Amino acid sequence: MSAPSAPRAIRRLDEGTVQRIAAGEVVERPASVVKELVENAVDAGARDVRVRLEGGGLELIAVEDDGAGIAGGDLPLAVERHATSKLERVEDLAAIATLGFRGEALASIAAVSRLRLLSRVAGAPAASGISVVAGQVVGTFVEGRAPGTTVEVRDLFFNTPARRKFLHAPAAEQLEVLAMVERLYLARPAVGLAVDNERGELARYPPVRSLREAAGRVFGPEFLGQSFAVAARPAEGIAIQAVLARPAISRSTSSSLFLALNGRAIASRPLAQAVRIAYADHLPRTRHPVGAIHLEVDPSRVDVNVHPTKREVRIAHERDLADELRRAVREALLGTPQVADRAGAVGRPTGFLPPAPSSPVGPLPPLAALPRAAEESPHAVQRTLGEPPAPVTVAATARRPRLAFVGQLFRVYWAAESGEDLLLVDQHAASERAIFTALRRDGRLAHQELVDPLRFELTPRQALTLSTHGEAIARSGFRAAPFGGNVVRIEAVPSYRGRRARAEAFPGLLDELAVGGRPTVPDGLAERTDATLACHSAVRAGDLLLAEELARIVEALDADPEGAYTCPHGRPILVRIPRARIDRWFLRSGP
Repeated sequence: MSAPSAPRAIRRLDEGTVQRIAAGEVVERPASVVKELVENAVDAGARDVRVRLEGGGLELIAVEDDGAGIAGGDLPLAVERHATSKLERVEDLAAIATLGFRGEALASIAAVSRLRLLSRVAGAPAASGISVVAGQVVGTFVEGRAPGTTVEVRDLFFNTPARRKFLHAPAAEQLEVLAMVERLYLARPAVGLAVDNERGELARYPPVRSLREAAGRVFGPEFLGQSFAVAARPAEGIAIQAVLARPAISRSTSSSLFLALNGRAIASRPLAQAVRIAYADHLPRTRHPVGAIHLEVDPSRVDVNVHPTKREVRIAHERDLADELRRAVREALLGTPQVADRAGAVGRPTGFLPPAPSSPVGPLPPLAALPRAAEESPHAVQRTLGEPPAPVTVAATARRPRLAFVGQLFRVYWAAESGEDLLLVDQHAASERAIFTALRRDGRLAHQELVDPLRFELTPRQALTLSTHGEAIARSGFRAAPFGGNVVRIEAVPSYRGRRARAEAFPGLLDELAVGGRPTVPDGLAERTDATLACHSAVRAGDLLLAEELARIVEALDADPEGAYTCPHGRPILVRIPRARIDRWFLRSGP
């Protein structure tokens, strides 16, 4: 047994180390830099803010605003820690009314970058500037500019390589910045925001008067045709305003539900969960609501000083607020027509050529009416006049019993007899797993050209995702051609075993790729991407499917080397119900 080591003396860290540790609490990636700088601009009264990126923000982040500016004599204080114009006394902490107040954002950013700050106040003859490298002031200067402030942040984390190596590729960081700008815009729609990169303007969100207008800019025109408003004042000092999508529009993650409290973009699990509960019997458990929510609460009930980035807050009586939000959303949801008015929607093209149906339209025909001739299908069964329709069968394998498909239920599930058991098959989950396996094996899916291409207007984030993930999208079988601005024309869609995907799935595919794809098992970026591609290329719940088509899908599952009978997201494909259990339901003792 080794002897205990001698105790080490406690010592103070040097100022440079302290600054870098403190910076790590505020600055996580380029998106967090943009958040802090834009919020500073908003606090300065800016009405127009432009963000410029190079290298996804790793090389340069520049934020320009038309706010009140900083006096030249205050610039050295602006880059010092805990120096601020937003607090005068400790009592002010009890009711914060500004987005920033600690006076540490600029100092933290400057500690891990090469920062250049240029600002001009109204009436000043010129703008004053200061240069800071790794937290140390290295120079001052004077230049011309209109009133307002420009902050340039170069070589983020150049002096903390351990932190820089955990950043993503520039394209991924750029997407995160755009997502952050969307959150900030939805929190303060009256402030216009624009984002540029080396190739030009990525996105522009103009100042608007209403949350609905802002939501349409972020979520796209289709959202407006499928949305409803929430407006309530359930108690003294509480106001709720929201624009939310009807259940017809939902996402696989909660990333498209935006919360703002007193004009501050926040994350709150209790509040987000309250909204989801309001949709409880309108959305599957695997889907999440889409929309933007503004909450106004007495500032004395809110503590925004519980997290360095101020994104998470503490609210007094938060459970009561969550209950009020749930009730307000629920009442508005139940009071809105569930059949959406498509007028004006562009995302699911209006005024463009309608999509060709990918499957027969109308009620499910009886099995006797479906093609059964042997020359029409390898699964066909010959029968003579007067015989009942024979089910389409799939032979048993070592991992799966024999299946005799007898009919489709709710255009989602298929019922199959298997010996003395009833088996239910989820057609989307089965198709998704088969396509996922094919993608992992072959690297890409086949595609089918559209005789009448469809056009979609993409949101700025969808357009950026398309350019960022172009190779992955091509592997899926979708082919999108630019058609001016953010409009694209879908010229080809994925095709698998003779069935083509819906072109309308394309915007949803972009939304999921923008947030890294759906979680899968195993959890890796390549798997998540392929799982997302498979999901949006697969047969959908609600599609009318022939028994022969499902039989081909099930046979493809048997070729899966992993032998998985779940979809890539873990949902089951087959559920078995023993006949004995069914007999008990009907109080039968036997056949």
